[in-house]
Amino acid sequence: MEASSSGFGAVPSLKRFSITTSPLFIGFDFRNNKRRRRVKDRFFQLHISCSCSEPSSVSVRKPISVENDEQWLLSDSKKTSTRLVRSRALWPDTSSFVSPRSHGASKQEKFYPRCTPRNSGPQSRDTPPKRDTGIANEKEWGINLVNGNINETGTNEDGSTWYRESGEDLGENGYRCRWTRMGGRSCDGSSEWKEMWWEKSDWTGYKELGVEKSGKNAEGDSWWETWKEVLHQDEWSNLASIERSAEKQAKSGTENAGWYEKWWEKYDAKGWTEKGAHKYGRLNEQSWWEKWGEHYDGRGSVLKWTDKWAETELGTKWGDKWEEKFYAGIGSRQGETWHVAPAGDRWSRTWGEEHFGNGKVHKYGKSTTGESWDIVVDEETYYESEPHYGWADVVGDSSQLLSIEPRIRPPGVYPNLDFGSIPPPRGDDEPPDFPPLQ
Repeated sequence: MEASSSGFGAVPSLKRFSITTSPLFIGFDFRNNKRRRRVKDRFFQLHISCSCSEPSSVSVRKPISVENDEQWLLSDSKKTSTRLVRSRALWPDTSSFVSPRSHGASKQEKFYPRCTPRNSGPQSRDTPPKRDTGIANEKEWGINLVNGNINETGTNEDGSTWYRESGEDLGENGYRCRWTRMGGRSCDGSSEWKEMWWEKSDWTGYKELGVEKSGKNAEGDSWWETWKEVLHQDEWSNLASIERSAEKQAKSGTENAGWYEKWWEKYDAKGWTEKGAHKYGRLNEQSWWEKWGEHYDGRGSVLKWTDKWAETELGTKWGDKWEEKFYAGIGSRQGETWHVAPAGDRWSRTWGEEHFGNGKVHKYGKSTTGESWDIVVDEETYYESEPHYGWADVVGDSSQLLSIEPRIRPPGVYPNLDFGSIPPPRGDDEPPDFPPLQ
């Protein structure tokens, strides 16, 4: 089969698979909208039928133009090298999930009076986390630790109860952890929330700021979320680094639906940066996964990759993945898009690019339908050699972390540093496999 002007042949037609979403999930964006991609983004709208009163429109970032949601479409732009993307699958979106409620009072107005006091007790801020929101800034959490030891409980007029505790734990090497815990529960136990704040430090320069919260409501929805940022100095090089991470999980009480995400970012003072995320979710008969990562060595070398896939209980599977590596204008890109029918028939298209740094790009690819291409074109190479959010940015946004005061170190007492072994090479610190949604 001869290649077209854009390097591709005919596209096989595929039967559309559609689903109906629920108020739990309204659309789904596989891509992190805070990440910058290697081409200028273009936008399209997925119009998704929903069991709520009105259809929803979700803006989805894709590095190609899309004309409709029933075809595999190809990009012929000479400024982009991304080959194709499939838009026929409708995934749940970045909305937080809650069970259907009657119109009138908001979720917070319904939940707070049952679980929290109006005056003396802690006011709950606990609501289900939202999907695809990445890692929050420390200012968004409003962490305010209480000095001293506190142990308070109370009962509200409606019978709901609350508690608030604070304290300080001390350990070896100047370790100190200041913490505050609080929570509430409705009189019948159907609604509950918990939240904990903490800050940690020791004499090695280690500092940590974190939050963990969880809750459930009368409809059976449950959720859990944790957030943390850490400052530490390498024992060998004395190089400072900051790490931020977040884990989020939510489960519906009325449907077979739930999701889990883990996000992480790592920065050091020399410009080395690593970012990534693992995501998983399901909505009744459909499940989906996504993993992506970005690595910058601080000297111009960059690696980016994405792998995403989905499947239904009927056996239909589809996915897309790509990877790019660049340094000093020279590099490569490659990827694959695939689909498996319930009967086992598999279709795939693979593609690749070699960028020579002289304005020439070698493009090649093939598919299981027999199409293929192998051409050299004149094309400008574009990629990001530095993260759009780096060391200077994270330092500026971590004022509360940096202001943590360690314990006073007595004269003549020095921190216990472990120099007994060579530090391991820095690699991909991937989180464990997705936990079951319980």
